[in-house]
Amino acid sequence: MTGIIESLIYAGIGLLVFIIALVVMEVGTKFSITKKIAHEGNIALAIVIGSIIGSLGLIISAAIR
Repeated sequence: MTGIIESLIYAGIGLLVFIIALVVMEVGTKFSITKKIAHEGNIALAIVIGSIIGSLGLIISAAIR
């Protein structure tokens, strides 16, 4: 049972880090990332953001172990 609770805690921390990273990227750019990807269909930007999210996932995974 404690393993499930620990997994939920780590998942929550990971999601919080992802949300903070996305907010920092959105505020740090001169344009709206959401608007560029969703409305204008900027696939290159979507790939870059996906790569950043994947990298953060690897870092968080390594930190948990």
